[in-house]
Amino acid sequence: MNPPNAIITPNRIGAAVAVGLHAAVLGALLSYAPARSALLSVTPIMVDWLAAPKPEPVVEPPNPRPVHRPIPRPVEQKAPLQTAPAESPSPIVAPTPPPPPPTEPVAAVQSPPTAITAPVFDAAYLQNPSPAYPTLSRRLKEQGKVILRVRVNPAGTADEVQVRTSSGFPRLDESARDTVAHWRFAPARRGAEAISEWVLIPVSFRLEG
Repeated sequence: MNPPNAIITPNRIGAAVAVGLHAAVLGALLSYAPARSALLSVTPIMVDWLAAPKPEPVVEPPNPRPVHRPIPRPVEQKAPLQTAPAESPSPIVAPTPPPPPPTEPVAAVQSPPTAITAPVFDAAYLQNPSPAYPTLSRRLKEQGKVILRVRVNPAGTADEVQVRTSSGFPRLDESARDTVAHWRFAPARRGAEAISEWVLIPVSFRLEG
């Protein structure tokens, strides 16, 4: 029996036949004595061993690999995207600005007060008479200076006459007060406006000689 899996090829058969022929020739020569001695004396015996040719590798046809074809996947139906309702932007409230720092109160600018002119009593055009010197006071040699405080109205007449400083003699004071009460005055004025105002009037009683 041939060994398993042994494959006989034409090359192996030719090698076996060549070896067989060489062996037969060599046997015949050695069986003949003269020839054997001649051969051994001339050249040594050379034996060539023919190595059996290496078996050719059996090329097996490649096993076809199964072709894996991709199985088409069913296309998934995507659900329509649902968008949330757009929210209306909330109104942006601007921050309340801080209150301005307190400022110092500015004093109101006041215009200078209008000057007031005092009543006039000694102007020549007024023609005011001097107080009468009482006769008894002359005899008694009474003399002195009385100061009257008179309130002059806008019409230029005296509303009130007061004795501020007495002369020391009631007769002299009374004579001066009664006379001035009938005088005429230029009224006091604030700008162009006539106003009521007080004025001091000195009256002197003096004897001569």
